[in-house]
Amino acid sequence: MARPTREDSIYRISIHMNGGYMYASTHPYTLTADGKRKYSILHWGTVDKNLKFLPGPRYIYACLEERSKLIFPEDWDMSLADKLSGKRSQGRPSYDGDDLNRFYGDVWLLEQVAHKTGIRQDLLSVFEGNTEMVNDILTLAFFPYLTGYTYNRLARWQRIARTPSREELTPTMITRLTQSITESERLELFRLRAGRLEKGELCAVDSTSRSAYGDTLADIKWGRNKDGLPLEQTLEVVVYSLDSHMPIYYRTFPGNIPDSRSVETILTDLNHAGFPKVILVTDRGYESLANLERYILRKQPMIMCVKVRQSLVMEKILELGAFAGRPEGMRIDAETRIYHKQYDMAYEVTGKGGATIKADRLKLNLYFDAVRRGEELTTLDIAIASQRAALQAIKDAGEPLDDDVTIKKNYNWFNIEYKASDRTLIAFTINEKKVDTAKRASGFFANMTLGIDMGSMEALEAYGLRDEQEKYFQQMKGQMGFDKPRCWSEEGKTGRLLVLFTALIISSYVRHIWKTTNLKDKFSSTHEMLDEMRSIRCIEHKGKARFITPFVGSQLEICKAFGFDVPQGCAPVYHSKKKVEKKRGRPKKQHPIKLES
Repeated sequence: MARPTREDSIYRISIHMNGGYMYASTHPYTLTADGKRKYSILHWGTVDKNLKFLPGPRYIYACLEERSKLIFPEDWDMSLADKLSGKRSQGRPSYDGDDLNRFYGDVWLLEQVAHKTGIRQDLLSVFEGNTEMVNDILTLAFFPYLTGYTYNRLARWQRIARTPSREELTPTMITRLTQSITESERLELFRLRAGRLEKGELCAVDSTSRSAYGDTLADIKWGRNKDGLPLEQTLEVVVYSLDSHMPIYYRTFPGNIPDSRSVETILTDLNHAGFPKVILVTDRGYESLANLERYILRKQPMIMCVKVRQSLVMEKILELGAFAGRPEGMRIDAETRIYHKQYDMAYEVTGKGGATIKADRLKLNLYFDAVRRGEELTTLDIAIASQRAALQAIKDAGEPLDDDVTIKKNYNWFNIEYKASDRTLIAFTINEKKVDTAKRASGFFANMTLGIDMGSMEALEAYGLRDEQEKYFQQMKGQMGFDKPRCWSEEGKTGRLLVLFTALIISSYVRHIWKTTNLKDKFSSTHEMLDEMRSIRCIEHKGKARFITPFVGSQLEICKAFGFDVPQGCAPVYHSKKKVEKKRGRPKKQHPIKLES
């Protein structure tokens, strides 16, 4: 009869020798189909000749509950493990590493922003107080923003810059870290960020494509590349708060999915994460009849840009009748020089149980720009003339036409007749109905609102705030260097997207403060502002407390604009420590104050 296995045996640490190294390992097992045990080896770190335990990535990134289950031999030196989060002893914060003199100012500023936005506290809650893992994530978030380089240079950068992470983040450690982040942790982070939002905040929804060289990820597909690159891509959707000026949600989609098909997934995610009823602002890519009815059924407030050639909009345009310079019945806004009119729309949807749900305050806002109409009509005339000349040249030369897709794209204003045998052009006529519709709709644009009380110009102004999200995508692909996914596994992609989300929360707040204060007049970009802070150093000598060099000049103005206190001893203001002697004797008697009735 086999000896019974102790329940805690899978948590007992033993030494595993491999390649001349001693690894601290456990031996968990799984049961096969026939009931046999299949053992595996998990390495938690290494052990030196003096039995001193050196924690590895698996131990560092494990939660406190998992660490506490491990049973180490009593004669091992666990001093390095005791320094990790949750086991540090109180006392004087002295430094016990090598003597270092590294740049710190720009990193210090981003650390303060991480505290101000609450992202550091939220990450600590998500990863159960694992300070080391949170510091590593923040280091990964800071590095591309501050340097513009890929993670291959991160370990080298850590030698000259003091980062939140105290470990050297090699490519292997970065891979293990990003692959350890799960969907549950992503959703928990959304729940915490949702708790920081107010009901009724304006939140823009938009997507961008990220081109990819590889094809190992399932979401990499051929689609409409928004960068105009001949590459496959993934689609990254972001919900961006226009009130708090930072992203609140992200998700990746296959590169071939249209924006309008992603709305149901986005609404479901926001509901599961406990987001309040924010006002979603979407462009024409998300407009469809199915999505409008989804918003009504979910009672989701929204501002949605709609195409003017849709039947609901064209009916209102035709009601205005023919006009020469401007349509009758529309009011003009003197500041923007735009004509506008708002229509109350009645719309009913049948729910799952057969109940009829009426749309809450559904309104159509119609706008007309006379200058825009002139430009669009001129562009239309030029396009028709150039297409007619090109088709006539092809007919005179007797050349064969391109494929049908190319013909439809290049000669979209004409009806074309050709021989099927050799594709030679027989005749072409202008598409009168299509041209008349284009002329009728020129100068008009429209949006719809649901569940909110906004006038037509208020809705237009709120929709215009989406430009801030466009700058967000530019920053992501430019300054942040995340224009292409640089991972080859699905687990790694999940982790890297969470790191990117963290980085863009911080960078969006930095950009907002730079843009809305006098910092924009002093620095041409946020990068120039961070460069100004970089010269501040953190000096660490063995056995001594760390020392930060003084803040001077523009560095003090930057701290003031962000509302951050300068570290103690770094400000130019000096408070004398001279002891003030009190005068001897009885204090002067205070006379009572008589109050008049």
